[in-house]
Amino acid sequence: MKKIILISLSLLVFLLPADAQRKSRKQLETENQQMLERIAALEAEVAAYKTDAVDREYIEEELSGENENKVSAGLEDYTSESTDTLLSQWYMHRQSRIPGREQYNMDSVVFSTNVPDSVLMRRLEEMNSFITLPFNETVKNYMVLYSEKMPTKMSEMMGLSEYYFPLIEETFRRYDIPLELKYVAIIESAFNPRAQSRVGAMGMWQFMYRTALSYGLRIDSYADERMDPLASMDAAARYFKDAYRIFGDWSLAISSYNCGSGNVNKAIKRAGGRRDFWSIYEYLPRETRGYVPAMVGAMYAFRYANEYGLTPAPTAVPSYVDTFHVHKNLHFRQISEVLGIPLDDVRDLNPMYYKDIVPGAHSDEVIRLPFNYTSAFLDMQDSIYRYKADVLFATSIEDGRESVNGQKVATRPSASGKAQWVYYKVKSGDNLGKIARKYHTNVRQLKSWNNLKSDRIAVGQRLKVGKR
Repeated sequence: MKKIILISLSLLVFLLPADAQRKSRKQLETENQQMLERIAALEAEVAAYKTDAVDREYIEEELSGENENKVSAGLEDYTSESTDTLLSQWYMHRQSRIPGREQYNMDSVVFSTNVPDSVLMRRLEEMNSFITLPFNETVKNYMVLYSEKMPTKMSEMMGLSEYYFPLIEETFRRYDIPLELKYVAIIESAFNPRAQSRVGAMGMWQFMYRTALSYGLRIDSYADERMDPLASMDAAARYFKDAYRIFGDWSLAISSYNCGSGNVNKAIKRAGGRRDFWSIYEYLPRETRGYVPAMVGAMYAFRYANEYGLTPAPTAVPSYVDTFHVHKNLHFRQISEVLGIPLDDVRDLNPMYYKDIVPGAHSDEVIRLPFNYTSAFLDMQDSIYRYKADVLFATSIEDGRESVNGQKVATRPSASGKAQWVYYKVKSGDNLGKIARKYHTNVRQLKSWNNLKSDRIAVGQRLKVGKR
């Protein structure tokens, strides 16, 4: 906005030259053309500002929503129901909660350590993190917690990090966001793709249902991509990027990931408009207050693991995984029993298919298997697809719905099928931002689909709002 005002002032100065009456017609025509060009540039600047403001409003509302009620599985005790679903022998942390909550009251505990405060302060500075937190009792408690109070759990998470961190870093580099955000996966779920909080946040990155849909994660009768480590980490990266655009501060963006932008904005208002973590600390929800310090504590423990004798625990997670495209319905038991891969191993590499069925008949699906089974899978595909197919798939199509093993599930359009536009008729009180939110898109996309040059829409106008 300041830029717009400066342009306006310079334009006014240009319009009132002291020697205007003494200038020739040619000079005046040249200046008039320059003025028109500046006006056009000014109008473009104003339009861009308005569009950006609408997009910010849309993004902020999307980042709020359900996350305001979110509780990370990693920061609470697992329920017996969710514990029963953690089938993996690989995720050794499956009975553990992120550290501290089940053993300590982090709001009141004061840990002691043999490491002097001066050393802890120096190490914190040398971490040179994008998150700048002052050294205080809260930060110190989490530094000591992760580095000294739970060596077994830390070892397990360090072992899993050898598999997951490279994948996360590759994704975050693609979106040009700080790689240190990878530690959020530790605080959210301890790298557990099947983690579920008591309020329904799911997966390694703990997405709530509506937020997941807003970021393009698929949730249907066959699969839930919140439990797909690769798909969910891509959505998390986009969430972080949007949150930083709103708050301009990574600590606040991370806090927003935990409690929603609405709660962060409320805390900012209660703090008199101050926009740094410690200024709004006391106004944040209880869990969120410890969220960023916990992340710093985890970063510290990983960085100085050698000083504390922490080493990665061996895991059965394969170092190399191959991805296959599947174009027929495929059951995990067909893969397991034909190739001899333990069923739980297949499930652990493909946690998004929660019914053990890869619905390849209706869309292009992928499945991940240990690299050492690549040749066997390719050589034996025909046998795998035929194996017990009549038993595992009792399929019929009725009224556009498919029944698998007697249970009706929604079918998905064929990958080769032609998508059709969905239209919306503009009503009184509508604007592009409101319509974009309703159909989980953004203003720029709506304008592109409908060849709109401005934000103006008319009652009764038909707009393309997406494809089905």
